[in-house]
Amino acid sequence: MQAQPTSNKKTLYDFTVKDANGNDVDLSIYKGKVVLIVNVASKCGLTNNNYDELNQIYLKYKEKGFEILAFPCNQFGAQEPGSNEEIVDFVCTRFKSEFPIFDKIDVNGENTAPVYEFLKTGFYGILGGDIQWNFSKFLVDKNGQPVDRYYPTTSPLTIERDIQKLLGLL
Repeated sequence: MQAQPTSNKKTLYDFTVKDANGNDVDLSIYKGKVVLIVNVASKCGLTNNNYDELNQIYLKYKEKGFEILAFPCNQFGAQEPGSNEEIVDFVCTRFKSEFPIFDKIDVNGENTAPVYEFLKTGFYGILGGDIQWNFSKFLVDKNGQPVDRYYPTTSPLTIERDIQKLLGLL
């Protein structure tokens, strides 16, 4: 019997991240789901529209195999200065968001979170592979592979069709 070749290609499911309470979260819990990953900020000019629209999409598709993962980041204009507890309180109280909020991370530079290094590979924007600003979005398929990257100014509602396609609803 011949040995089967193994794939060394990474997926989203190969990463463990910290949630807002400091607990480890193995991202393999999202296997088989379509995932939208967003670097968020509470004091950004894009905050209200993005959270409102992210909530709409999440509520519409969460029972169909869709998940949003929000990673607070304070690298852009210091627009996410609060503690994890303050961030979660803001998001859950003001916007009534139900999707998970993770530990505050860096998305660029020498301390870039490994999951963001993975997401940025192969997706280049105006600043090369770097994230340009708050609310950059990555769409990940059911196999844990990033399939698209959206600019911070891209309305979450405009990517609904891409989400529907990956969910097999079109």
